[in-house]
Amino acid sequence: MPPPNVTGRLHMGHTMFVALQDVLARFHRMRGRPVLWLPGTDHAGIATQLQVEKLLQEEGTSREKVGRDEFLRRTWMYKAEQGGHITRQLRSLGASADWSRECFTMDPQLCDAVSEAFVRLHDKGLVYRGEYMVNWAPRLRTAVSDLEVEYSDEEGKLYYFKYLVENSDGEQEFLSVATTRPETIFGDTAVCVHPEDERFKHLVGKRALVPMGDGRSVPIIADDYVDMEFGTGALKITPGHDPNDYAIGKRYDLPMINIMNKDGSLNENAGSYEGLDRFVARETLWNDMESNNLVIKVEPHMQRVPRSQRGGEIIEPLVSSQWFIKTEGMGAKALKAVEDGDIKIVPARFEKTWNNWLTDIRDWCVSRQLWWGHRIPVWYIGESGEKEYVVARNAVEARQKAVDMGHAQDVILRQEEDVLDTWFSSGLWPFATVGWPQNEGVVGSDLDRFYPGTCLETGYDIIFFWVARMAMMGIELTGKSPFNVVYLHGLVRAADGTKMSKTKGNVVDPLNTVDEYGADSLRYSLVTGVTPGQDIPLNMEKIAANRQFANKLWNCCKFVTDNALKGADEAELAELGVTGPIGQAEFDTLSLPERYIVSKCHSLVASVTEDIEKYQLGAAGSKVYEFLWDQFADWYIEISKTRLYEGAGGGGEQEAKAARRVLVYILDTSLRLLHPYMPYVTEQLWHHIPRTPKKEDQAAHALMLADWPQMDDASPLVTSDESVSHFESLQALTRSIRNARAEYNVEPGKRISATVVASGVLREEIAAEIKSIVALAKLDPDQTFVFVAGSDEAKAASGEDVVQLVIQDGVEVYLPLSGLIDPEKERLRLERQKEKLSKEIVKLAGRLQSKGFTDKAPPAVVEKARGELSELEDQASKIEASLAALP
Repeated sequence: MPPPNVTGRLHMGHTMFVALQDVLARFHRMRGRPVLWLPGTDHAGIATQLQVEKLLQEEGTSREKVGRDEFLRRTWMYKAEQGGHITRQLRSLGASADWSRECFTMDPQLCDAVSEAFVRLHDKGLVYRGEYMVNWAPRLRTAVSDLEVEYSDEEGKLYYFKYLVENSDGEQEFLSVATTRPETIFGDTAVCVHPEDERFKHLVGKRALVPMGDGRSVPIIADDYVDMEFGTGALKITPGHDPNDYAIGKRYDLPMINIMNKDGSLNENAGSYEGLDRFVARETLWNDMESNNLVIKVEPHMQRVPRSQRGGEIIEPLVSSQWFIKTEGMGAKALKAVEDGDIKIVPARFEKTWNNWLTDIRDWCVSRQLWWGHRIPVWYIGESGEKEYVVARNAVEARQKAVDMGHAQDVILRQEEDVLDTWFSSGLWPFATVGWPQNEGVVGSDLDRFYPGTCLETGYDIIFFWVARMAMMGIELTGKSPFNVVYLHGLVRAADGTKMSKTKGNVVDPLNTVDEYGADSLRYSLVTGVTPGQDIPLNMEKIAANRQFANKLWNCCKFVTDNALKGADEAELAELGVTGPIGQAEFDTLSLPERYIVSKCHSLVASVTEDIEKYQLGAAGSKVYEFLWDQFADWYIEISKTRLYEGAGGGGEQEAKAARRVLVYILDTSLRLLHPYMPYVTEQLWHHIPRTPKKEDQAAHALMLADWPQMDDASPLVTSDESVSHFESLQALTRSIRNARAEYNVEPGKRISATVVASGVLREEIAAEIKSIVALAKLDPDQTFVFVAGSDEAKAASGEDVVQLVIQDGVEVYLPLSGLIDPEKERLRLERQKEKLSKEIVKLAGRLQSKGFTDKAPPAVVEKARGELSELEDQASKIEASLAALP
């Protein structure tokens, strides 16, 4: 289970992964496979620290004032108070994870795993410390990774100003330069132009004066990175505060000037602007430049602004000393795992995304300037300085390593203040949670049994944050891919397809939805009707409809338990518990409707099983819905009444027993198929129908521990294509009669006469089920006949004054017209309709003949009126034909 933030609250993304993962867990558990679905929570370094800092601010203090130890004590208190909500909410959705194994990324054993991983990576030469350009979040006062920066298009300003050329001859020369961040001028160490730009060739090699820089000058350099056609053609180069400028600075060995403090205020390198917030400094500096005639103009400018994913603040690029992990080699191994098929990504289209990111991967900045998290296991040697250090699993090992390096036993060791990126510990989740590194090589341990995992299911939006990092860390540290399949689901969106947002007011609270519609309805709505990786518009009408489906299922069960089983004695009820699939011998004794519904059910089992095995979870769930609603409820339950009730043509004990057996069998099988999707209602209903006693090895007598309807793929369940075909003919026959009744406006309660003409085995099957047709099509049992095609009776039935219905080749139905309608009543009804239509036709035709209408009305309105007239005339024509056909 992807570990949610320990202090978080349930949102639709959580609901989505619970629904999908629970389908997989329950399905494989019911198929008899060992299933470990391990839950847990993430310490969420930035998010949790932000919340605790807010609480401290409300108290009029800060983390710096209370100190690290007290801050951590307060954070653990906050975690204890807030940390249980998310797991309780996940459980309320029906997540059948092994909650006895619930983990937290800062549990002692996981902290040990984090230290072990860092040490091993360092020993492999994959960890290093260096000064590089990072994404700095001033309010959080920490570096964040590239993946934690979100870009938004925002309206800003483009500031044009003069860079005066030093020691200009004659009139003062200047370079026109533009920037969106004037405050970074204090960090400029060059002005760059294109080497082929004729406007500036004569200036290359000279120096320019930094505006408001107290006479400091920078070189004017040439590099083909500059686009001559873009902007002014001259760029200010600020290697300490711009990623592109950083690369140019490295090429030309330019100084790296940092102008910013950790909180986003300007430092001593900004001169008199020291201490000003970066945005205040921007306006102040610009006003001063304007006073000194250094301003050219300001223009509105749409720009891509980098913001912290967590805090929302604008990110500041700056050079800082950080800890990094080399990822090129690790990324190559993760690429190869997918290429070789060790990891399969579902849907496959995300393989391209995977390949693109891992091919162009940058080293991972893993240090965070936070206090809440896994403190980096590095100890600096001596009272000050950071040049000499040891990397160790704990303080004892660190001291021993320092002594081994030749230092005294009582040498001062100072542990690194920074903590590791939260995603570092999350990247170890698949193996650290099952006993790594403690149980490496231990046969029969959880690590041996459950690593690598079979499937990782998660959202495509964290394929880089989490999935790729787990793959890289797992392969590097264990030598194995951490999972075989990566199943990626889409994002849950608002009903109109837009992103859910508090500002838009379109966020749907899953707990409120569960209160109103039930967890089953919400889960089923999220999983069905979509394909892997596809975003899901959350439609409340769909959720309401699926609640109705749950009600339908309840009513089906109620019919079976309260009606169908009323006639069964204790011995029969004991025998009705499903012990396994209906076999061929029993199947052959059943009548056509029973053979049909069992065949359809068995085909459904095979199809659903195959779909879930292939991760087509949405398609599988929809098929169960369609079967239960369209086949079982609409057809077989209605037909079963002709076996169970004397008044409906039933009464035979063996026939009733067979119907009860099939009703219970189909309902039981359907509940098992639907259980992974709708666990609450299916578990509840399963305990109301006859079932076999609890097995000795079962932990509980529960549907979630019952066998899947098809345990062995090598032994297909019995079906009959012929039975299905014959019953579908019976269905088509019934529908045709129903359509004829509707067409002739036969009163719903009136029973009509019918003659069915067929031949061969199909005629025998129809004749055997004539009572079913009588019940379903509202026929008169004493005036319903089945004759052989071509017989004298069939010819006589096809005389005049009948409605002929051709069902299929060789099957026809004749309905006496006198039975369908009362000629005099029908004539009166049709005459009234004719009169009404005539008035409407005259009125509309007169309107169209009016010049005032056709000349003045819009063409579309005129055309619409002509279409309406044509439709009315067509209706009138049909009524004339119906009147002429009356006897």
